Amino acid sequence: MTISYTLEVANARFAGFSKLLFRWKGSIYKLLYKEFIVYAVLYTILSLTYRRLLNENQKIMFEKVAIYCKGQADLIPLSFVLGFYVTLVVNRWWNQYTSIPLPDQLMMVVSANVHGMDEKGRIVRRTLMRYANLSSVLILRSVSTRVRKRFPTMEHVVEAGFMTSGELKKLEGIHSDFNKYWMPMVWFTNLASQARREGRVRDDVALRLLMDELNKYRAKCSMLFHYDWISIPLVYTQPKRNVLPDPTDVCFVSLLQVVTIAVYSFFTVSLIARQYLSNANELDLYVPVFTLLQFFFYVGWLKVAEQIINPFGEDDDDFETNKLIDRNIQVSLLAVDDMYQNLPLAEKDKYWNEASTAIPYTLATVAETLKPSFLGSTFDMR
Repeated sequence: MTISYTLEVANARFAGFSKLLFRWKGSIYKLLYKEFIVYAVLYTILSLTYRRLLNENQKIMFEKVAIYCKGQADLIPLSFVLGFYVTLVVNRWWNQYTSIPLPDQLMMVVSANVHGMDEKGRIVRRTLMRYANLSSVLILRSVSTRVRKRFPTMEHVVEAGFMTSGELKKLEGIHSDFNKYWMPMVWFTNLASQARREGRVRDDVALRLLMDELNKYRAKCSMLFHYDWISIPLVYTQPKRNVLPDPTDVCFVSLLQVVTIAVYSFFTVSLIARQYLSNANELDLYVPVFTLLQFFFYVGWLKVAEQIINPFGEDDDDFETNKLIDRNIQVSLLAVDDMYQNLPLAEKDKYWNEASTAIPYTLATVAETLKPSFLGSTFDMR
């Protein structure tokens, strides 16, 4: 379930984000607490070992190792690698959201251009939108674990009313080695062409508009499929550090592995490098506050990327695909059936005989009337 906090940050105020810091569901604490506990326990074990179990010679060796690790840890380009990766993942996450197919534009075009108050007209309009929604269910069923659990078999899709038994037989009767989510859209085009021949779609311009909107819808379904198929590149080529790199001599480095290894190796080294050393004249805080904060920030950043790299799972902030399916089928059938030619009475509006409209304000907003209208920045020039 998507965690929404928009209302709580509607207005900027003192410590405005402080309320959000104490949430558990959808929080970084829920994502990170296991790794955080493991890191703190390992740090404590090493600290107690150094303080209580090692003899003097062993302590000297431990201190040399710790000083060496502390000097070498900064060579790991943690901020750069992690920042690049998280930026890539967030951009991908938003692009996947904008690729979710919504039937709103298509249902408006169907309602306006597929005519007929009789039963056949209703059937045509409802079937067109059912085919469009069926395609989105098939593609979401292919990429979303929530939807797959809701519709584990095609019989469940039939039972839900997105397709008939005859349509399922026809779908299964057409052999293809690839995903068949596009087939209901072909049915849509054929049915729209039939409606044009029958005069329910009154001209070719209206038919073209239907096809254009369907193609936009199809493109989003296709984009979701390709986002699921083509992940963030597991490998990218990086020439070996020779004097003259041979273009055929490359090593394949996993981007995911680079980021994960960089983060976890840095904090593995820091388990030793950040230990208190008795001969270093350092303040002994017992609890390494800033090391733990650094772990919280960097590993938390990595865990956020891990959560949103595939937003079609079942994490707290993953997309609510099942709710989206429910909403899409309901509003699309309402638009093309119940609301088809179901218009309120057109009558004179409240300001019919007035030269200008004066929209009333409530007491909570009346102060806004005192502000002058913005006419452009140059109107204030002197």
